[in-house]
Amino acid sequence: MVHTEICMEPREKEDEQIVADIMRRRFFPAVLTHKAWEGFHFAGHEIKITEATDSYGAVVWPSALVLCYFLETNSKQYNLVDKNVIEIGAGTGLVSIVASLLGACVTATDLPELLGNLQHNVLQNTKLKCKHQPCAKELSWGVDLEKNFPRSSCHFDYIMAADVVYHHPFLDELLLTFDHLCQNDTVILWAMKFRLEKENQFVDRFQTLFDLEIIFDFPSLNITLYKAMRKGRMQSDTPNGLSEEEIPKDGSFSCL
Repeated sequence: MVHTEICMEPREKEDEQIVADIMRRRFFPAVLTHKAWEGFHFAGHEIKITEATDSYGAVVWPSALVLCYFLETNSKQYNLVDKNVIEIGAGTGLVSIVASLLGACVTATDLPELLGNLQHNVLQNTKLKCKHQPCAKELSWGVDLEKNFPRSSCHFDYIMAADVVYHHPFLDELLLTFDHLCQNDTVILWAMKFRLEKENQFVDRFQTLFDLEIIFDFPSLNITLYKAMRKGRMQSDTPNGLSEEEIPKDGSFSCL
């Protein structure tokens, strides 16, 4: 069963307001260039992301914007300063860049064919701007996990993932990767867009290993933002039993 934190599903108006605010963070070049790029405003910085249309992993998807917005607007509750963070399926690197700008020590990972563009984006947007310079590292889900990320020496405070579940044949390997990287006190922040029944099936399987809470839900985008930890390790961020009157109604994207 999926639990919901105190910042329950936003009403339709709140959903529209927050989604509009998220999408306003994106901007496009005034003049077309030979390389496709998009711009974003997060964590007090202008971020330019180089994209490629020939790969799912080289495009910024809305789930990444949702996760970035959450990290920025909840930086007190989810304080990333000096925290070890790994992003799986980092793609263009936007989430990793925002986490780095918020003070985290970040490892951005993806497939080898995406690593060049990922490294370019991360370096371009974080050099001399971050407390910890992030790194980009190859990670093929389920492959050589103990060799490349030994559990004895690789401890991550947060695992971040945006839109890693879609129509691909590596869902078993993805679950294995979550399982390997997540230790008892690791928090998973995972934004997912629901498209097909496979997404629901993966969530069910995910919950055999992890406790799962809905942090926020965006019906207009079909995107849900989850927080997860190993079974039995989750502690609620808020007291149980708050009434509807105690839930904020100002459209703010935060949990009490």
